[in-house]
Amino acid sequence: MQAFRKKRNDIPPERSVLFVCMGNICRSPTAESIFRRHATLAGLQQKLLIDSAGIGDWHAGEPPDNRAITHARRRGYDLGPLRARQVTLDDFKRFHWIFAMDLHNLRDLKALRPPDFSGHLGLFLDLVPGIGRREVPDPYFGGPDGFETVLDLIERASEALLARIAALHELR
Repeated sequence: MQAFRKKRNDIPPERSVLFVCMGNICRSPTAESIFRRHATLAGLQQKLLIDSAGIGDWHAGEPPDNRAITHARRRGYDLGPLRARQVTLDDFKRFHWIFAMDLHNLRDLKALRPPDFSGHLGLFLDLVPGIGRREVPDPYFGGPDGFETVLDLIERASEALLARIAALHELR
């Protein structure tokens, strides 16, 4: 299932989305999977490039956290095929929409951002101002409720992002 991560040169950068968290094993692969499913259900999967990455490389090549996989599976999302990878400078060329899960990730991404990056770099939850928070909390050191909260927040932000990209690029 690594086919998700093949370079898709047929998709313009304006329709490419990257989700970023610390290690790419909880929040960002959850966002990748949920957003991909929303895009598929809307018939837009083939028109978008969707990926996720982590700030650090300590989990590179590993599958998502088992708890993230289990909680996502209960809602019909499949994180199992995904493998962690680290953000690279090339990501700023390949992706127009880069979303950090929290302010720490955003700060690190801003430090990596090349001066010529003209895409969107911001917090994922800022797409849903009425949600009452700006950061997707890291569930790694918490219990099951944390993973459910992550799913709830990411589902809402994914709907908002899909609507925004579809409207901007007349994809419907």
